[in-house]
Formats: sequence, C-alpha cells, structure tokens
Amino acid sequence: MPTSHIQSLDFGGDGPNLLFLHANGYPPECYHPLLALLAKGNRLTAMLQRPLWENSHPEDIHDWTPFSDDLLRFLDENESRAPTTVIGHSMGGIAALRAALRQPEKFQRLILLDPVLLPPSFIALWNIALTFKFAPHLHPHILSAKNRRREFDDLDPLFERYRKVPTFKYMDDVALRAYIEGITRPKENGGYELIYSPEWESRVYYVSIWRDMELWRALPKLKVPTLIIRGAETDTFWKGTARKVIRLNPSICVKTIERATHLVPLEQPQEVFEIIQKYSFDLVAK
Repeated sequence: MPTSHIQSLDFGGDGPNLLFLHANGYPPECYHPLLALLAKGNRLTAMLQRPLWENSHPEDIHDWTPFSDDLLRFLDENESRAPTTVIGHSMGGIAALRAALRQPEKFQRLILLDPVLLPPSFIALWNIALTFKFAPHLHPHILSAKNRRREFDDLDPLFERYRKVPTFKYMDDVALRAYIEGITRPKENGGYELIYSPEWESRVYYVSIWRDMELWRALPKLKVPTLIIRGAETDTFWKGTARKVIRLNPSICVKTIERATHLVPLEQPQEVFEIIQKYSFDLVAK
C-alpha cells in the first residue's frame, strides 16, 4: 500500500461536499458534462483510483476490495472536508457501496450510477470460469482491453471513428469529445497516449465480481440512503437485479433512464443530474 496521500481532482463549486469515483477505464475528465453540472451548488472532488496512480501495479489486486480500502483512506486523509455524498459509476459505485457497508458513519448518502452488481447466479458462473481459467473468454471486455490501442497521432480521427461505434450511440458530440480527451494525454514528442493502461483495465475486469456474494448478503443491512441510477439498456445492472435489490432493501431508490446503457452518466448527464438533485432535495425535505 503506497504511503503517499491519494490524489484527487478539484472541480470547484461551493456548497455541500461531493466525492466522485470513476469507472474502470474512465478517468474523471471523461465525465466533464456531468461533473460541470454537479459542481454547481456543490464542492466537487474526484478521487483518482489506483489504476491512475503513478507506480501502481495491476498484479497487486486480486479482487475489488482495495478500491474500497482506498476510498476509506481518502476520507480519513480529508476528514476536515469529508463529503456528504459519494457518487460512483460502475466500479466506483461498488467501491462506494462496499465501503459504506463497512463504515457507514463516513457516508451521508450514496449515488450509484449503473454499479457492477450482477446476480448471484452470474457470480457463481464467474467463479467457475476463474477456477477453470476460461474467464478471459467469458468476459466481453478483458481481451479487447488488453489489445487496446495506446497511442494516437491526432484525436480528430479518433473522434470520427468512435462516432460510428454503437457503444457511443447515445453520447452527443460534446460528451464524446469529453470522453476522448479524458482517456488521453499529450505525449512529450507529439501525439497522444492513453492515461489508463490496458494492463490495469483488463486486470480490473478479471478480478471483478468473484467476492460479490458478500454484497448481496450485506445489502439488507445497508443504512446509508442510497440512490441507484441505471440505463434502460444496460448490460451490467439488470432489471431483475434492480427488483432483487429493492426486495432485499426497500429503502434503496432505483431510477431508470431511457436511451441509456451502462454509460448512462456520459450519455444522459442532464437527466442524471436532475435525478440526483431531486433525490437529495427529497431527503432533506423528509
């Protein structure tokens, strides 16, 4: 475990403290349209998770619990400005959920954006896949992440190519530009390179959900007010999963956004923002 302080990005704003946790492969800058909205009326910080740390090693993680450890350490390091709300997308949502189950006193509320919470049957299948070493062939993104292109001469051709990719069909041009600029940085000798390494991205996918039965067992005990926002076309937080979550813990609020996938915070930032604002207002009004 590195001894230095965990770095973060300050998006400014005045008001209650919010902390944002990004998804695997999506540095905080990818979410600029949503974060710009959240910074209005809030003091917004985005924590850099360990795949974005200097000198971090993918082989050091064997499951996702270190991401929750990192979040709790970050909150301890910044106790004087502890956030009232933690907002996490995908992997970031699970990191926040597991941390809140362990130390609920550190969280006023959780906002989980299409968290990677798959049903128990799928977790069992994934554990079998890990045991018999065919997990890389079962997960749709492990091999593609390993083979991801790392360097680019120009971002405009990348934008034109991504504009035609079905994965990004619900992202408008502003959001797609933010995503492309968020995943890259200029190289010293010209051109651009990926910020988030393919080794880290594929490793995070590989070690992802095998311990998640503990989340299902603990979910009825979750006391932190929690909002889950899912895309209607997500392949990650399924409709049946939403029903099971509500059945186990009726206090959890689940909202679905149409014309959205697992990338709902990038695809529909305005609607995500409005749902978060209404949920927060309704909590205060109770």
